[in-house]
Amino acid sequence: MSSASPPKTDRSTEIARSLRDDIVAGRLLVGDRLPSEAELAEQYGVSRPTVREALKRLAAQSLIRSRRGATGGAFVNHLSYEAAHGQQITTSTLLLSMNAIPLETACEARFAMERACAPLACARRTSAHLDTMRAELDRQSDAQLSDEAFCASDVAFHRALVDAAANPVLSYQLAGAVEAMQPLMNMITFTARDRARIAALHRAVTDAVEAQDAAACDAALTALERYTVELAGAVMARRAAKTPAQPGS
Repeated sequence: MSSASPPKTDRSTEIARSLRDDIVAGRLLVGDRLPSEAELAEQYGVSRPTVREALKRLAAQSLIRSRRGATGGAFVNHLSYEAAHGQQITTSTLLLSMNAIPLETACEARFAMERACAPLACARRTSAHLDTMRAELDRQSDAQLSDEAFCASDVAFHRALVDAAANPVLSYQLAGAVEAMQPLMNMITFTARDRARIAALHRAVTDAVEAQDAAACDAALTALERYTVELAGAVMARRAAKTPAQPGS
């Protein structure tokens, strides 16, 4: 029996990829007007609805913007790190959940990137960054804080640490690490974690950043990573113990 042939790529996807490649390669620059729908339809030998669908794909990626009127059309957009921030989080969350990445792997990657960010954060932090980190520490010390609110504070704390590095490229890359990985880690470990211990480690990070002590910040983040992995292991072990044995096992 012959194997099934691979599915053909949708034409709108091909056109969107071609135009995106032109943007990435610099053949289409920021502010350039794309050919009209009719021109693109003729160029690619497709219908205008197919071209329209391709342009929608590019707009969804914030690569182009539309303008109406006599001088309107589709234009190459100025893509900022802030605009791409949400896409990075969504993509990272989907990759982790769909591919069932082990928590240890995600944790290793996330903290490795955050530790790389720590020396810059220590060197460049401002009073505003420190104020945000200490405000989250105060929230985390509230015994009445819900699990959901504690998780949100946890993410906000690490977001402030990343932002203190004052490097938009790092902030973009770490958006997925902090704001996608951290909530997933919290979902696994929140039932077993010791909030006081986490807050103490966060305080050690904050004190190190304030003192501009990169080595101490690295050590605190390493301890936090170790504790997170230990928690996850304990939770998984308890879940496995509660799972009834399968017949014949």
